[in-house]
Amino acid sequence: MAEDKHFRGLHTALVTPFNDQQEIDREAYKKHLRYQIEGGVNGLVISGTTGESPTLSDEEFTYLIETAVEEAGDDCVVIAGSGANDTRKSVKKSILAEEVGADGLLIVAPYYNKPVQRGIKKHYTEIADAVDIPLIVYNVPGRTSINIEPDTIAELAAHPNIVAVKEASGDIGQVMDIISKVPDDFSVLSGDDSMTLPLIAGGGDGLISVASNEAPELMKQYVWHCLNDEMVSAREFHYKLLPLMNANFWESNPIPVKAALAMMGRMKNILRAPMVPLDIEYEENLMNILEKLELVKAEV
Repeated sequence: MAEDKHFRGLHTALVTPFNDQQEIDREAYKKHLRYQIEGGVNGLVISGTTGESPTLSDEEFTYLIETAVEEAGDDCVVIAGSGANDTRKSVKKSILAEEVGADGLLIVAPYYNKPVQRGIKKHYTEIADAVDIPLIVYNVPGRTSINIEPDTIAELAAHPNIVAVKEASGDIGQVMDIISKVPDDFSVLSGDDSMTLPLIAGGGDGLISVASNEAPELMKQYVWHCLNDEMVSAREFHYKLLPLMNANFWESNPIPVKAALAMMGRMKNILRAPMVPLDIEYEENLMNILEKLELVKAEV
């Protein structure tokens, strides 16, 4: 694999901790950043879907990035989720992210207004033209109702600031098509924890993960076994971690992962509406998964 790729390895799509007043819990946030950095992740993705980005103000967005940049230092990259379904708004937010120190941008496909492929290309090109930091295209049809087609990704890859795609279509055939069409220095990252093994085996470059919120060190080992073609160990980690990966989507992300982090004592289980805490029917099974992974101590 090319050595000069901008993004490779494990990047955590970070949750945003809140306190009882529905404000950012700054102490819990800093502790969670350090937990990730000490776990050896390669990057921190701030203010993505997992971070409840639709509910964050510009001031909160700025604080989250600035704090992550300060905590990360040279240990890992900081990627800002600055996407929107209004191109002008995304340009403005992306410029702000660059100004406060982000190393890169994660730009979700425009949701709700459902542009055609030409509109998608215009959207990403205008954002990439406005900044001097690298941009990751984020394809997640399950949330946006549009699919960024492989030919569109390949055309966008010609832009010097568009360097990667986070692929969360769930279609491994499409992933392979993308890998076959993009340049060698363009990163293809999994947007689904459970698709990491086949994506990297097919030539991909890493993962933007929800599960690494709970288990950064385990997820790092998993991803790097995959990247180093250590497939026996990679499969072992895959099936060990698969129950947690699946549990994180029992209800809409980030509902389960926040419940898990609360069980681990890392933050309060508080979400901003319209998100609500995990249904009680899942709690026992989630606790059992965390205990098996030794993320919480089993009760004797």
